[in-house]
Amino acid sequence: MVDARRYELVGQCIAQIDQLRGGYFQDRSELRAAFAAVPREHFVPERVWWHRRGADGSFPVLDRTRDPERWLQAVYTADAPLITQIADGTIQVEDGPTACDDFTSSISCPSVVVNMLHHLNPRPGDRILEIGTGTGYDAALLAHLAGAANLVTLENSAALAERAQAALASLAGGGPVPEVVVADGELGHPARAPYTGLISTASVQEIPAAWPAQMAEGGVIVAPVATPFGTDALARLVCDGKGSATGRLVAAVSFMRVRGQRQPRPWRELGWPRLPDFELSTGPKGQRVHQR
Repeated sequence: MVDARRYELVGQCIAQIDQLRGGYFQDRSELRAAFAAVPREHFVPERVWWHRRGADGSFPVLDRTRDPERWLQAVYTADAPLITQIADGTIQVEDGPTACDDFTSSISCPSVVVNMLHHLNPRPGDRILEIGTGTGYDAALLAHLAGAANLVTLENSAALAERAQAALASLAGGGPVPEVVVADGELGHPARAPYTGLISTASVQEIPAAWPAQMAEGGVIVAPVATPFGTDALARLVCDGKGSATGRLVAAVSFMRVRGQRQPRPWRELGWPRLPDFELSTGPKGQRVHQR
């Protein structure tokens, strides 16, 4: 019965994501198969915080034991991230709902996970570096797509890394598992470089220099970048193999910041234009905003 309900919810989640345009499962049949095959619930803790405040102003706890149906529905809600850590772990989920919104780790909503993997487009044999292991769910999808032996994933929290490692090993059932390393993700992992793909599950104000420096020519970086427009943007960059990368901002997203870049910096210092750098024109054909 549980497997049948999971199958039903997975199908509903895929259908919700299929309504979105601009990436996601489009032209990615292998990604769709991976999403259906990897059990997301295997990586979600028994208790998590819901990402929206309840009527009392606090973030409610979803408990798998007390309300398994609500918990499983949340796991497969396409646009719902589930909060797994608040205030770097100083607030415990066992203590119940909290008004604190200092979210420091989560399992990203399925639609965002799928869209990021669409833009990375990992293939069998690709050498992948993941920044931010979290629960291990993204790593499991990456292992399914590129091969577990080709993936190294970095997590700065030893407790989160240990739990993710156990979940990945349990799912593998004695087969190969990704290498999980407790480390500062901004420094990358030169021991396994060069990589053909890098994906970050935490946002940055500035792409760390170590990331493109550890990439092969033609390698792709997919990472959320803070912007002055009230949202993060998903950046897709192609590397030249010499330490530089260029690309586009492909989607609006919202992610928690890497620890080393939580202190705000001036946008100009980060290469962003000022408002006077933009020009607005309007007429019978509509409005246009562009950089001068």
